[in-house]
Amino acid sequence: MAKLKEEYEQFLNDIEQNVKNKEDLEYIKNRFDTFFKFILEQMDCILTAKEDKIEKIEKNHKELVEKMSKMEQIIQNIEKDIYADDGFDFEITCPYCNYEFIIDVDENKTEIECPECKNIIELDWTGDLDKDENCGGNCSHCSGCEDEQEDNEDDDM
Repeated sequence: MAKLKEEYEQFLNDIEQNVKNKEDLEYIKNRFDTFFKFILEQMDCILTAKEDKIEKIEKNHKELVEKMSKMEQIIQNIEKDIYADDGFDFEITCPYCNYEFIIDVDENKTEIECPECKNIIELDWTGDLDKDENCGGNCSHCSGCEDEQEDNEDDDM
């Protein structure tokens, strides 16, 4: 913009030196000033429109990068599931907060901390639901104890 301003001032100086009639000089200066302001307003509108487009493109780019990142994570998880060399994953639903998460099967672990509520969850790798005598059958994640209680109630009748 500095070069444009410099060129404008040179243009006005050139007109002042070459136009001798003061009325003609003022008319030319005023007319050119009006024209120049119009051009600057048009340039400003164009720049604003281009800035808006660039802003939209940057926003879309950011959204695409986020989506790509999520897709990469999903693909990595799929690859991990397909090409898993070491053991299997086990899905756990926390009995305290119902948060679902996945852990690697490790029969040596007897408990794990819920990543959401930080409560300790006891792990029973045997799958024997009868083993837990303290179960009231009200767990959100199992129905084994509840079924056993119904069988006992039927026996009483």
